[in-house]
Amino acid sequence: MSELPMREIECFLVLAEELHFGRTGERLFISQSRVSQLISALERRIGTSLVARTSRQVHLTEFGAEFLASLAPAHRALAAVIDDARTKARNIPTPLRVGFQGAIYDSIATAVSRFEIQHPQICVTIKELPLGDPFSDVLAGRIDAAVALLPVDEPELTTGLVFSRQPQTLAVSVHHPFSELDMIDAEHLAQICLVPITGPAPDYWQRVNSPSTTPGGATIPTQGGASTVQEGLSQVAFSQVGLILCAATAAYSQRSDITFVPINGLPESALGLVWRTDLESPRLRAFAKAIEEAHTCPT
Repeated sequence: MSELPMREIECFLVLAEELHFGRTGERLFISQSRVSQLISALERRIGTSLVARTSRQVHLTEFGAEFLASLAPAHRALAAVIDDARTKARNIPTPLRVGFQGAIYDSIATAVSRFEIQHPQICVTIKELPLGDPFSDVLAGRIDAAVALLPVDEPELTTGLVFSRQPQTLAVSVHHPFSELDMIDAEHLAQICLVPITGPAPDYWQRVNSPSTTPGGATIPTQGGASTVQEGLSQVAFSQVGLILCAATAAYSQRSDITFVPINGLPESALGLVWRTDLESPRLRAFAKAIEEAHTCPT
């Protein structure tokens, strides 16, 4: 059996994500020239170019992209086997990595608690996901599942239970004229600058959760940008902008300088538990069941 060039493989996988020799070196704690050496060595070993380089851009060749598609799942599987063996050797619970957008609601906390009681050999580790990047971590395998705002239309992801359907609200400063209203119509959003959600979320997701037009087609002005709820609320507090948040997040984010006004005419928000279809496992299915039980039998 040929010796696996693991350092070269690792370097190629990181470069395929970053498409930048400098950032790849930073992540691997090596110099940019060493990155170039490792990639060149792998290309010589295989016998063809994997990466095309110009003075301004780095991209995978057609062969490199095909190689990545075959290599990445095998590398993840090998890493999982090693991690599992290490965990078993230490006799500690296997972690289930779950990402969350925004607050962890009571029902989710209940589900996690029940799951760990029912499965003492598994511990749930929590990671907060950026508001504008709901899918990158789960797609890259950095987490096992994500509780994310819908919609989800990623071919690689499975969506389990859909829950926490909530009406939308508009966060505004207590000094904004809208703060005096009991409710606003969605068409009135064209009369205020909204703080847009920033990040690599797909366009279809942005259109729902950070709309640029009203349901009637009027343009909604934007100002600034926020990658987290707190960033957005900070901008709302000291200026005349607004931020759309679901009612549950608004309830968790109460503060004296901001008012949350219900919006009439926007679709409800909803959360879903999503995971990589090719990485589905018995423990993921068990966690999904715990989430479902927490929402159907909340006591």
